[in-house]
Amino acid sequence: MAASHSYPKAVRLRRRADFLAVQREGRRRHSEHLVIIRRAAPGPCSRLGVTEPPADVVVIAKPGADTLTYAQAATEFVRALELSADE
Repeated sequence: MAASHSYPKAVRLRRRADFLAVQREGRRRHSEHLVIIRRAAPGPCSRLGVTEPPADVVVIAKPGADTLTYAQAATEFVRALELSADE
């Protein structure tokens, strides 16, 4: 049987209300192909597997993001998180 590569439910944003709260209360960072919205998490752990202080993160793909390699997308994601951590 193949190993699962999914995130456990406890570390994912799953409800519409959670996404809306992050979008309403979070700080936005834009890269060429991504929008990263970050806010402090209400619970004891990060969701989406972020390795920073507890935070909820929403990523919105912009037009052209589907052409990025995994490495390019990861680089933009990390840069956006680094910028938001500076505040």
